[in-house]
Amino acid sequence: MSSHPIVEYTSPSSWALIEDKFSPFAKETLAKLIRFLEEEVQPALPVAAAQLPPGPERWKTVLPVIEDLKAKAKALGLWNLFLSKVHYPQHGVPLTNLEYAVMAELLGRYGHISSEATNCAAPDTGNMEVLARYGSPAQQKRWLLPLLNGEIRSAFAMTERFVASSDATNIQTAMRQEGNEIVINGHKWYASGAGDPRCSIYLVMGKSDPSNTSAYKQQSVVLVPADTPGITVVRQMHVMGYDDAPHGHSEIVFKDVRVPVENLVLGWGRGFEIIQGRLGPGRIHHCMRSIGAAQQALDTMILRMTDPARKTFGKFLWEHGTIIADLAKSRAEIESARLLVYSAALQIDKVQAKGALKEIGIAKFTVPSMALEVVDRAIQAFGAMGVSQDTELAQSWANLRTLRIADGPDAVHLQQIGQRELKRAAALRAKKDQLTKREEAAIKKWNVKAQL
Repeated sequence: MSSHPIVEYTSPSSWALIEDKFSPFAKETLAKLIRFLEEEVQPALPVAAAQLPPGPERWKTVLPVIEDLKAKAKALGLWNLFLSKVHYPQHGVPLTNLEYAVMAELLGRYGHISSEATNCAAPDTGNMEVLARYGSPAQQKRWLLPLLNGEIRSAFAMTERFVASSDATNIQTAMRQEGNEIVINGHKWYASGAGDPRCSIYLVMGKSDPSNTSAYKQQSVVLVPADTPGITVVRQMHVMGYDDAPHGHSEIVFKDVRVPVENLVLGWGRGFEIIQGRLGPGRIHHCMRSIGAAQQALDTMILRMTDPARKTFGKFLWEHGTIIADLAKSRAEIESARLLVYSAALQIDKVQAKGALKEIGIAKFTVPSMALEVVDRAIQAFGAMGVSQDTELAQSWANLRTLRIADGPDAVHLQQIGQRELKRAAALRAKKDQLTKREEAAIKKWNVKAQL
């Protein structure tokens, strides 16, 4: 059995399945990441909470402890781990998606701070992938390089308040070209990351050709600097009562916002192509981190169950059969979901996200629901403390519940996977007909009566 420290965080069986797929560089990076998270990030969590001020100042604050962590992570080479050289040779790091999947699970155990400290936080990750894959050289120089360096942050503005944005063809934000400028008018909300004082660029999706006969060629993506005249940040939205400051989820109005036509990404009518390229990796990154959140909740639950000071009805918590069953179910579900994520990551490495839509979709509607259930069991074990601010469980539950809506609701992914399965019906029926003919021939040959 491997002595790699990752075994303490996952399981011997999970690591044994993929250890031979890890390069020496990836194993070394993984070991460094574990030490960094244990020795630097974990002690910084209460410090970060203390450094975030109350009131409006929380939206103007860059937490010093996170900036310190970023400098340390960059010096250790624990930086932009999500951007694989497999798909981004010019800007990426020598890690596969599978190798990053294991690292992202670890990041997920420590909330958003660990991801930001290593420059692996959404929505910057998805935006960097868009710019790396589709951006022009000028766009990459102005926006991608500062994002890769962690000098600025970004937001992705697609969801709209007054339409059903789970169907992106409904998006109504208008984009039109006037001379050498693009004019934008629209009302967005839940633009994650827009509350951060370092947010310098929005990637905005809007309708540029509403008369196009293809609903999937009506949309475009445009780069809009956050300080462009005509932008009004209406408010910061809450997620189950949490405002996630200073990151934020902003409601934004674009009123006659003008940017140079050079800010168009890839070309007119290419919006759906861009968001599919963006959301695929983003969805699996969320799933990777969700595994970590679930594992962290399980570990917290075990500590609670074995606390010698905790007894109910004359028994320790671990002596109650129901909570032992919860523990077993949680372990089994985490192990199963982890393998789903590994499968999707391997497929992305082989055929990119576009060729792994089935695996990503299954993971997307399976993993967050699993993690949500595990966290809920941990909350139940803690009782009142589980829903308080004294553990990370309540906020973890809120984040995971939101994830069942973000990047495509569960219902959309279930519909897509179900439709994919239905496409196999013709082949299955043909195979069944062929088998029936063979059975009939065998019955005739042996002159027996079928017992059906």
